[in-house]
Amino acid sequence: MNPYSDRISQIQQTIATANLGSPNPEQAIQLLAVSKTKPSRDLSLAYQAGLRHFGESYLQEALSKQDQLAHFAITWHFIGPIQSNKTRAIANNFSWVHSVDRLKIAKRLNEQRAPHLSPLNIFLQINISGEQSKSGVALDQLPTLVSEIRALKNLSLRGVMAIPEKQADYGAQCQPYRDIYQAIQQLKEPDLNHFSFGMSGDMTAAVHEGATIVRVGTALFGQRN
Repeated sequence: MNPYSDRISQIQQTIATANLGSPNPEQAIQLLAVSKTKPSRDLSLAYQAGLRHFGESYLQEALSKQDQLAHFAITWHFIGPIQSNKTRAIANNFSWVHSVDRLKIAKRLNEQRAPHLSPLNIFLQINISGEQSKSGVALDQLPTLVSEIRALKNLSLRGVMAIPEKQADYGAQCQPYRDIYQAIQQLKEPDLNHFSFGMSGDMTAAVHEGATIVRVGTALFGQRN
């Protein structure tokens, strides 16, 4: 018996129920397995239980897992902070990057993406709570950054990502995602049509407010090592 089958089913049911009240209930929600610190065996079992998208935050750990799991058709997402000296490896070993927070990083990813690869899918990280400890661009700075990134031909701008300040109250969990979603709709930017919102503790609120990708680690794999 695969230990992840029931967990995945429960998470997907939670997502499906929350999506009934979302701004776009017909939109399919992608479950992204946040697998950082978890051994390759756990990823292998989750893959065999049906998951195909895995998110990693630590580059060297991710590259090791990619080598060990190369026989699987995994779509790899980089979801952690990006250091300038890591952009080349990120640009060429991932299909999606969720944490682009400034033009300098976008330009490096663009310049270092190998020409034989398709454009790198990226999200712009929004710092909606204004926390000094978190990366991200302010909402009012987003239009300028979007315009600048459009000129980078090796990147495909897909949407935005956010990690709001943790809240226990459901309404408080919903509000920052709602603010971002409404702000993006007002921008009328057709490229920004994906929302990497929510983790194990607030996935219901995130999906209700428009998430198209939900990053789930603890609820799937248990507490991190």
